[in-house]
Amino acid sequence: MKAALLNIVENQASRFRQTVGLSDTEAVNLKSLLLKLNVLTLYRPLSDDFAGMSLRSGERRFMMINSNNPRGRQHFTIAHELYHLFIESNPQPHICRLDSKKDEAEQCADAFALLFLMPANGVRQLIPDSELINGEISIATILKIEQYFSVSHRATLNRLCDLKFISKEQKDKLSQMPVTHTAKLYGYNTDLYAKANENLVIGDFGEKARKLFENGKISEGHYLELLHKIGITGNED
Repeated sequence: MKAALLNIVENQASRFRQTVGLSDTEAVNLKSLLLKLNVLTLYRPLSDDFAGMSLRSGERRFMMINSNNPRGRQHFTIAHELYHLFIESNPQPHICRLDSKKDEAEQCADAFALLFLMPANGVRQLIPDSELINGEISIATILKIEQYFSVSHRATLNRLCDLKFISKEQKDKLSQMPVTHTAKLYGYNTDLYAKANENLVIGDFGEKARKLFENGKISEGHYLELLHKIGITGNED
């Protein structure tokens, strides 16, 4: 990506953080943010090469996330889709596939995701002064960064490389690290590296369905059918 375009995306990520009430150092609670932004989000177990998709129609926004992907990868995909839903001037319905050839819009969305999830000041404040001086980031610090920002090991290494905290050679070497095992050795919960959120729904779909039923706009059968679409049987306590 050209430097000028990257600078534009960096500004967009910074402004979006300000818009949603985030500082330039704190981590993003993506589930809370999706609820705040009223983005109907469905997590579903999908094929291995399917990361996610998004759709915008007027002020209505929707995304689907592959729950078979590790939690950290899901977070990157959500941030990627937020670019399409809120930043891109003329977004088109699309499917985001893993490791596919990316056009300019997809490159911008990937860059936005890294910049939005891991702002430079936030990353820098987690690195000890001694490591900044020596120019060598420890595995302990790398794990702390990815755990704090709730992002994948791969995304963390890419961001550290972009910020010149590690070299490309170091990134390639560190990417071979058995991250789940290593995180466990350092005392971290390993949920970040496991698949999660199967059939979770974020948004007001159920609320709207309930209001339609209570106002006599739809039958009870139709209401239960709508709940079933988002994984709720309707007969639970």
